[in-house]
Amino acid sequence: MLHEILLSLSGHPSPLLRNDRTDSTAQSIVSPPERELLRTAGHLSDLHCKLISYTAHISATHPSVICRAVSTAINSIYLAAFQRKVLEVEASILRQDAALVGAYNIVPLTAIIGEFSNWTRRMEWLWDLVQFILKENEGSPCRAAYLINKLRDELKTGYADIGETALALVRVAENAWLKQVAAWVLYGRIPILGDKDFFIRKDEDDEQGFSVESSLLPSFVTPAAAASMLFIGTSLNRVKTRTSIELSNSRLDHLSSQLQTLADLASPFNGVAFSRAITSIRLTLSRTTLQKLLPLAKILETLNIFRGFFLLGRGEFAMALTQQADEVIRSRWRRADNLAYEKRSGLSNVVVKEGEVAAVLTKTWAVLSSMQNQHADEDEELEIARDILRLILPKTKPPTPMKAKVGTSHESTSDIATTPFRNLLFSVPVVLTSQIPPPLDLFLTASDVQIYTSINAYLLSIRRSHLHLTDLWKITSLRRHHPPPPRPPYSTTKGGIARTRILRKRWSTRSTAMRSAWSTSSAAIFFLAETETYLQVEVVEGLWDDFHRWLTGRTEHHPGQNGTSSSTYEVRSSDPDEPLGEYGGQIHAHLLKEKQTSKQGSGAPHHDPQTLAIAHRLYFRTLTRRLLLTQSSFTNTLYDLLVHIDHLVALVRRLHGIWTSMDLEADEGVVDAFSDLAAEEKDVRADIRDVEAKVRNGVEAVVGVLRGLSMDSAFMAELEDGGAAEEGAGGADVDADGLDEEGTSRYTPRRVGGIDRLLMKLDFGGWFDAGRAAYGEEGEMDDDGF
Repeated sequence: MLHEILLSLSGHPSPLLRNDRTDSTAQSIVSPPERELLRTAGHLSDLHCKLISYTAHISATHPSVICRAVSTAINSIYLAAFQRKVLEVEASILRQDAALVGAYNIVPLTAIIGEFSNWTRRMEWLWDLVQFILKENEGSPCRAAYLINKLRDELKTGYADIGETALALVRVAENAWLKQVAAWVLYGRIPILGDKDFFIRKDEDDEQGFSVESSLLPSFVTPAAAASMLFIGTSLNRVKTRTSIELSNSRLDHLSSQLQTLADLASPFNGVAFSRAITSIRLTLSRTTLQKLLPLAKILETLNIFRGFFLLGRGEFAMALTQQADEVIRSRWRRADNLAYEKRSGLSNVVVKEGEVAAVLTKTWAVLSSMQNQHADEDEELEIARDILRLILPKTKPPTPMKAKVGTSHESTSDIATTPFRNLLFSVPVVLTSQIPPPLDLFLTASDVQIYTSINAYLLSIRRSHLHLTDLWKITSLRRHHPPPPRPPYSTTKGGIARTRILRKRWSTRSTAMRSAWSTSSAAIFFLAETETYLQVEVVEGLWDDFHRWLTGRTEHHPGQNGTSSSTYEVRSSDPDEPLGEYGGQIHAHLLKEKQTSKQGSGAPHHDPQTLAIAHRLYFRTLTRRLLLTQSSFTNTLYDLLVHIDHLVALVRRLHGIWTSMDLEADEGVVDAFSDLAAEEKDVRADIRDVEAKVRNGVEAVVGVLRGLSMDSAFMAELEDGGAAEEGAGGADVDADGLDEEGTSRYTPRRVGGIDRLLMKLDFGGWFDAGRAAYGEEGEMDDDGF
């Protein structure tokens, strides 16, 4: 019987232990205590047999390499140890060890079962673990991350034997998982075996070609570490496929140190230690290969181009582009008018084509080139912008890659309002976009370019309306006596005096008719000028200067809440003839000492491309919020106002054309038989009054929305936050002192602008009330209403 029990415990099923012994014969032979001991032995034997069978099946067929490794470890470590325990008990019996064999060579069943008492709970836990591996979750097998997380949780059960077993299996699982990570972060390869279990996936919809599956990440991997691993592997893939840099000369010498960095990680892995190891590998890659591939000077050059052309840092670009676009629209309408008399299909010729849109940008480059002085140096930024910038119709395929999926470190473009500012330039959707050369796609993505495109359309629309309104003042005949009165001696004759009276009466009538239009246009110009100054000078320029100083290592401390930095005091105190006041000398000495210290200790810092990309996304995330592009209530109201301004400008120009034709008819006898100029003048003047009211109401609505936003505590909190809350989602690890993993200061957006500052400038006094009072009950305005 003892031989049968030991043979069954070693993994061979025995009918002796499987019999329930409920019949009367068995009950008379075997006592109840013995039946309980045999039931315990049978339970342990059954667990052992099932573990042997199921672990062999998992090791042979399971799709997860980590699950196979854990299953193999269970079989080779614990089941083998259990079998050795069976052999030790058998050897002790054969040696007649007094611990098991009593008098008259009697071996108590209690002593044998007692030798395996420590294995019952462990074998039951191992069986539960095997069942967890075999269990399918929503049709998919167990994943490595689920298994690692469960084993890490089992370390806290409180049982010493279970804790030791779980710790050993955690080490096996994490080491197997680390080998897969090493293949990715050191060579840029997705593991061949168990690729469906790896958290990096090939993704054709992602412009980078790879994406992170967050559900396959173990609990100790932070989002920042996952983003770093994705960046490392993606960079290695691009270096191998798109560049001619030899890895053997630039990076393979560092593989041993990087392998040692991963080998030094002690299991169970600590999240902080693992993140530091991944960061160390990323920084090594950046200092060796990526520094040669994508230097800081190249990034600064690209950002300067984006600042100058997308964010309208070059005002002449916006002006030239607007003028060329207007010229194309006017020429097409003139051509359509000429063809309308013949074919009656003029409207089909007004549709803007893709070639004309591209030609507008080409003419814009020519205008900008002609503005340069003949002896001036060549504008390199203009030449680079000519190569990478494109003006396209959105319905055509853009030259940039497909939009990337929004991951933990990507800013979603869905936060930006969908107001169609891009429709204002050509009356059809037209956007300014950019190509991303292969080295720069490590830093810029297509979603970044789309955000720049949205900001450009927004700022360009405001600049365009401002230019159109100011161009009205260039129409001299609308502002002065035209044609002028006769000169002496004819003016002293009766005919000359009559002619002068006619011209003065005509001018007085037209001046009275245009008085309200001029006042409305002046108010709209004031609104657009103040709004554009706030957006361009305080927001765009302020954030860009701060971001540029951080990139070049000349970051200055700006403790003021509204963005006042120490550079302001330095500029004011740089004049030696300016009196410093009672404490001015101490402040000046302290600032000079701080400036000298910063110059000595801070050169151009080394930021790897991922850190730069994260800071750049935080920069334009803050920029879009400060520009109020995320508030659809403001952008929709502003868009309606810009449309009404365009309508007002078109009507004023139309009225000027009618008056010119009427002057020719009255003075020179040039009669247009197909036009009723008097009726057209009446209709246009009525339309101008209606549009004036819409412009006035639009300005009032925009100011009202701004006042509402200034009193919205949730929006103001989001505005002051500047995107810092989302920075940790995909950003680099930062310590308590504000330093990143490289030991340099992290980028923190400067607090610029403020809606209250804009509202203080947009004070129209009683203009809104005066405009409403000028209308009667029927909504019509008198000529002298303003």
